[in-house]
Amino acid sequence: MSAFVSTSPGALAGAALAVRLAVRELRGGIQGFRIFLACIALGVTAIAGVGSMSRALTDGIAHEGRTILGADAAFSLIHREASPEERAFLDRSGTVGVVATMRGMARAADGGSTLVEMKAVDAGYPRLGELKLDPQLATADLLARRDGAFGAAADPALLARLNLKPGDRIEVGAATFELRALVRQEPDRLAGGIGFGPRLLVGEDALRATGLVQPGSLVRWTYRVLLADGSDAAAQALTEAAEAAFPQAGWEARTRANASPQLERQIERFTQFLTFVGLTALMVGGVGVASAVKSYMDKKREVIATFKALGASGAKVFAIYLAQVLLLGGLGVIIGLAVGAALPFAVAALFGAVIPIPLAPALYPDVLGLALLYGLVTAAAFALWPLGRAHDVPVSALFRDMVAPERRWPRPRYAVLTAVAVAALAALAIFTSGDPWLAAVYVGAAGAVFVLLRLVAAAIMALARRVPRVRSTELRLAIANIHRPGTVTPAVVLSLGLGLALLVTLAQIDSNLRRQLTSSLPERAPSFFFVDIPNAEAGRFDRFITELVPDGQLTRVPMLRGRLISLGGRAVETIQAPQNVAWVLSGDRGITYAEAPPDGSRVVEGAWWTAGETGPPLVSMEKRIAEAFDLKIGDKIVVNVLGRNIEATLSNLRTLDWESLGINFVLVFNPETFRGAPHTHLATLSLANGSDGTKAELDVLTKVAAAFPTVTTVRVKDALAAVNDLVGNLINGIRGASILTLVAAVLVLAGALAAGHRHRVYDAVILKTLGATRGRLLTAYVLEYAALGLVTAVFGVLAGSVAGWAIVTYAMKIPFAWNGPGAVVAVVAALVLTVAFGLAGTWRALGEKPAPVLRHL
Repeated sequence: MSAFVSTSPGALAGAALAVRLAVRELRGGIQGFRIFLACIALGVTAIAGVGSMSRALTDGIAHEGRTILGADAAFSLIHREASPEERAFLDRSGTVGVVATMRGMARAADGGSTLVEMKAVDAGYPRLGELKLDPQLATADLLARRDGAFGAAADPALLARLNLKPGDRIEVGAATFELRALVRQEPDRLAGGIGFGPRLLVGEDALRATGLVQPGSLVRWTYRVLLADGSDAAAQALTEAAEAAFPQAGWEARTRANASPQLERQIERFTQFLTFVGLTALMVGGVGVASAVKSYMDKKREVIATFKALGASGAKVFAIYLAQVLLLGGLGVIIGLAVGAALPFAVAALFGAVIPIPLAPALYPDVLGLALLYGLVTAAAFALWPLGRAHDVPVSALFRDMVAPERRWPRPRYAVLTAVAVAALAALAIFTSGDPWLAAVYVGAAGAVFVLLRLVAAAIMALARRVPRVRSTELRLAIANIHRPGTVTPAVVLSLGLGLALLVTLAQIDSNLRRQLTSSLPERAPSFFFVDIPNAEAGRFDRFITELVPDGQLTRVPMLRGRLISLGGRAVETIQAPQNVAWVLSGDRGITYAEAPPDGSRVVEGAWWTAGETGPPLVSMEKRIAEAFDLKIGDKIVVNVLGRNIEATLSNLRTLDWESLGINFVLVFNPETFRGAPHTHLATLSLANGSDGTKAELDVLTKVAAAFPTVTTVRVKDALAAVNDLVGNLINGIRGASILTLVAAVLVLAGALAAGHRHRVYDAVILKTLGATRGRLLTAYVLEYAALGLVTAVFGVLAGSVAGWAIVTYAMKIPFAWNGPGAVVAVVAALVLTVAFGLAGTWRALGEKPAPVLRHL
């Protein structure tokens, strides 16, 4: 011990001495720090795992970008094929493959029909990657025409829907197809996005034979170019040259470097959300860190008193135990980094064959380094305060701390260090995020919740002090335990409150999304959408539907596809679109023309054009979107339709009811703009409330498919079911990741209750000595834990409900309905967890023998 009190030549030697003594003391084991280690490891695992998985996915897409795109560069057109001049330009640039995609209605021999996503390819498909079929056939053999039928490969879901088997025949439009193989894997499936029907792979000549390809039909032609120099630079140069040579082509150009930009954006957003979940787990774990350090320092009071009695300064004591915390925090970080880094490898090994997105697992030093910083800064931020309080506590106070603890703040230096560590943690979250503003909102909300929970704990303790004396001994003891020195109330409220708030928030978002998609929308939404109604057949189609469903409501409008080129004189490439309206600028948009404002629209600014009016093109725009792009009446909007740039003047602004699922268009032009342009029509049909739901819908589906084979019928319930499945998978993924936060909350809760074990032992021994029975003590503890769990659960439900309401109302823009059953489940879970963990530790305390404890009082 003499080495401890000797003077050291400098700060470096003093630090080395503190580390040496910290290591010596840790030789006795890490009892009391297991929760500390678990909390740090769990939080770091979440951060490192989410970041590593995200990089594995994005790197996988980048590495396989050429295969996913099917080329080095691709040029897509809606409605029309490339002109001879455009095709000649592409042919001079490299080897060109053509893929056409559109929706159609497949009809079986027994009259059954279903929507399919048709993909027409040429004989050289696929030029990159492997098309896996069952049985495996060469593309030429698969697609060849034999015995009056074109060959086709189908998604197994198509055969299941129409009760077919390989070798059976179906009709699409005017063509007959023989299903010769099942599609098991398409190398370029991700580039096409997500469809609402099963895949039907056919030849280009077969697609033309269907009669579906008409002027204005909703078909996407994609020209894929393989370059001799397949570098990213060469592909980018080709797209720039194509735009310069054909500025009015209106095509969407992509290169191997952005083969699936929409998918990458979704992965980025999902990753950001999961990172916030990981940060929540880390911060909940921080409460466990603070609780564990406080409990550890409480157990070490005799050691600290001995150090100080031998001449150690408060700063030296602080340095010793800070070294211990950092050493153990580093161990927890290493465990978390190892598990997080291994996650992409484990997922690739276990699920790589079934995940449709390519994975490229690797060790990512920047991701792991960021997780390491998070772990160490979190450990410091939550440990500095309880460590700093030990600096000025005198030896006498340490020895009598069990019965008369002194409440004091740490010295200003430690308060400042704590504030710096917390600020560093916030800065990490904000400045390493892809969306700093969203991260700042998250940090602010998390800080507010922490403060609120601490205030709730203080309010509970203050209320317990002021409760009038009750006659019941058990209840009186329970109330006293809530506010007594060394109470676990703050730690329980913080840990359980954070976990429950997150759980309730997710439950509210989940229930509102599902309600919006499965209950409220179908009551107001149309039953069917009819796409690609030929212009020449529009009148006959109206008469057919009117006779088939006399009490139905049919709405039909002309429809074209166009790509925005500029808004208010600004090229769309230069516009930084707000996130909620960025979709307007991505790819082609549906547009229409009308003499009068469409149903469900209301002109709120400007004036609608006069029916029959001739003159320059005019356009009406949805008000919220126009305001997001800072557009006003009189501004110019340029849209490319059928390879021609059309400039129109913004004439008026409208409000729309997007949630009705009716026919809504962002842009509506005056009829003069598209006079003579080839186009098709879009229609909706709403069945009367008295119709026999499924039976009536299936009857319409079958008869329309037979009478109008070139019209695509989309059943709204099927589309909603597909969207609902996607939302369900997203929610399940978020819920699975959020389990980490809940596990951290349970660990902290267990640690907080374990930290009060010494107090429980002394209480139990003294009370049993005074005549208390084990039953009465258990009753008192049950009442204490139930009261804490109930109050915390109420706060968690309130906070989670408010957060869910804000996200649903302001971020998702849908009506909010409170999910009562989910809140009840949260309250019950809180009560069960608190009482169960509390009694688990209390039972051990009640079993302690009085004599050994009394001898140490």
